[in-house]
Amino acid sequence: MDLWIIATLLAATFQTARFMLHKVLANTGLSATGSTFARFAYAMPAAALVLVIYLSATGQVLPAMDPGFWIWAIVGGLGQILATVLVVLCFQERNFAVGITFKKTEVIQTALLGVVVLGEAISPAGWVAIAIGLAGVLLLSKTPDAAGLWKGLSSRAVVLGVGSGFFFAVAGVGYRATTLELPTEDPVLRAAVSLVAVTLLQSTGLAIWLRWREPGQLRAVWDARRRAVWLGLTSMAGTMGWFTAFTLQTAAYVYALGQVELILSLAASVLFFREKVTARELAGIGVLMVSIVVLVLVL
Repeated sequence: MDLWIIATLLAATFQTARFMLHKVLANTGLSATGSTFARFAYAMPAAALVLVIYLSATGQVLPAMDPGFWIWAIVGGLGQILATVLVVLCFQERNFAVGITFKKTEVIQTALLGVVVLGEAISPAGWVAIAIGLAGVLLLSKTPDAAGLWKGLSSRAVVLGVGSGFFFAVAGVGYRATTLELPTEDPVLRAAVSLVAVTLLQSTGLAIWLRWREPGQLRAVWDARRRAVWLGLTSMAGTMGWFTAFTLQTAAYVYALGQVELILSLAASVLFFREKVTARELAGIGVLMVSIVVLVLVL
């Protein structure tokens, strides 16, 4: 099995755990921005430690980071901040599984951005797999209390969820460009360096924002450290997986395979949050699994 596939599956697993923690922390006094800051603040030290250990174990040195690297790191990092804030707000509007469902529109949005911004090519079979996956997302998006994605476009939950998908697409394309700016062929080193740089920028920027706009949240993040530290660790592990995959494969394909996260999120809804799964949602899972199989077979 290709390394990018393994990295993506691990990333999706850790990301599901991270979003579960986001939902839990949202009910403990943390705002959407405070919860987002906790993710990056507690992830950055762990990411830096991983980088130091890897450099020591491999005998390598830090690669040069030119202005292009930092520009793309800022674009990707800001996209991820906005995406995370929006998806946490979406969790407050709808249940966990539906929030993740709306977020997963990032796949088709990432494909389009990758073509426009990076000039990446998507094969016809790849588009078929992405389209099947989107169909599965649309099946899953229709819940008993809503008329579906397209009919309810004006609802707050849809705007927040699809908006988060757009900014995750910006983050995915930005992060792929960030890793490709590093002059090294080692995908793990590319991922680790990019992760440390991005989380450092994100933590610093959000700390300044919270100190200015929501000063009480800095204290709340510290008070929630026993849970928030796990948010940081799962975030670090998941983002390391995404970055590794992005160095080896186009962002659209990575996110398409990452649709497996939706299946994991539905399992979390049933087993952890005690939410019900409808027959329509089961059908959506089946369609989504088909898209994942098609994607893996055609690449």
